[in-house]
Amino acid sequence: MLSLVLPKGSLERATFELFDAADLTVRRGSDRDYRASVDDPRIDRVRVLRPQEIPTYLEQGLFDLGITGRDWITETQADVVSLGELKYSKATSNPVRVIMAVPNDAPWQTVADLPEGVRISTEFPALTERFLAQHGVKARVVPSYGATEAKVPDIVDVIVDLTETGSSLRKNGLRILDTLLVSYTELVANRESFEDANKRAAMEDIALLLQGAIRARGNVLLKLNVSDAQLQEVLGIMPSMSSPTVTRLAGGEMHAVESVVGKHGVNTLIPAIKAAGGRDILEIPISKIVD
Repeated sequence: MLSLVLPKGSLERATFELFDAADLTVRRGSDRDYRASVDDPRIDRVRVLRPQEIPTYLEQGLFDLGITGRDWITETQADVVSLGELKYSKATSNPVRVIMAVPNDAPWQTVADLPEGVRISTEFPALTERFLAQHGVKARVVPSYGATEAKVPDIVDVIVDLTETGSSLRKNGLRILDTLLVSYTELVANRESFEDANKRAAMEDIALLLQGAIRARGNVLLKLNVSDAQLQEVLGIMPSMSSPTVTRLAGGEMHAVESVVGKHGVNTLIPAIKAAGGRDILEIPISKIVD
């Protein structure tokens, strides 16, 4: 039913891992294959292409649904429909930023300080030109095709580039002058396809599964038994997404308690629950959480 396009390159591995967690495993002959498949009746064609190209291909109707960054949607100004942010990226769950950076020893402190004719290297020439125009800066914008940070100061004076952690900037002796855009990965659709009721339903199903897999990350399910006398003490230290589920067990004065809790800190939480009277404690991994 749906044709799907996924990003190749830095987001490729994280995207495939997300689809696998959502039970939408992407299969292909090799890591270099641009054709793939997903064993799901809602998806009949899958391609793996550069994220820079995906917004335009979606706008043109070459695909129904795809994953790309808000950075490339803004750069191309493609008319697509967003089904929501997917909060994951290459290394973390944080957004990436399109930033303007200069050498640490450069005299400029703001964008307005940049002199006329300054040389700027970037993979986002259209976004950069619009940003410069907003600040009244006349510059020479040079398209970059990788390793942008390595071109300062020998080839250009300034770069506009993506950063997630800032480590590459620091390694190359650069500091951030300004942020042009904060960008998450997004699930986006061709507008005409989205207006088709059947295709929209399929898209929303896929979005639900992907968001559920993301929401489950970093969480586990704790299950335990506790006596009536110690129930309130255990509930007092047990976090939850809303409130723990408590069920009286058949026979005796015991309750079963279960709650979704953050994986971080569970190493201290379980001993605390045990000390408060919890027993038969189970920690269970979660693949998806759907509201």
